[in-house]
Amino acid sequence: MKLAEAKEQYIQTWGTFATNWGINRTMAQVHALLLANGKALSTDEVMEELQISRGNANTNLRALMDWGIVKKELVKGERKEYFSADKDVWFLFKQITKERRKREIEPIIDFLDGLKEIEDNDSDEAKEFIKLMNDFGNVTSKINNIMDLAIKSDEHWLVGKITNLLK
Repeated sequence: MKLAEAKEQYIQTWGTFATNWGINRTMAQVHALLLANGKALSTDEVMEELQISRGNANTNLRALMDWGIVKKELVKGERKEYFSADKDVWFLFKQITKERRKREIEPIIDFLDGLKEIEDNDSDEAKEFIKLMNDFGNVTSKINNIMDLAIKSDEHWLVGKITNLLK
């Protein structure tokens, strides 16, 4: 397989996988394109390579910058904006974990805490409901703690811990 063909297959497949994780397909393809390229790309180059509109390219590049996994680069003598992706896969894992925790896990914890504040909490039904919310909250908090450990750890420590769990 030629390099160009492998890169194209990677970009397309990564976009497809991303939808299974709840991530926009085009956003994943833009990120994969930037990861697979050896140099920073302009919005025009992203548009041309992925056959997407300027608005779609701009929206997804900004979203990737919001996630902290793509940065804008200055190219001497150019007026266009160029973008590159951090190629440190461990950093990417930690950054994506941090963002997903902030966007998905922390709001669930707050939501569940709010549901436990019911007025008529003396009935058996209310107590059962509060226990259920506490149980969900405990599981979610454990997931949050695991994600926090992953974000703060280095690669070797986390891999070692996961390996120990699997034994």
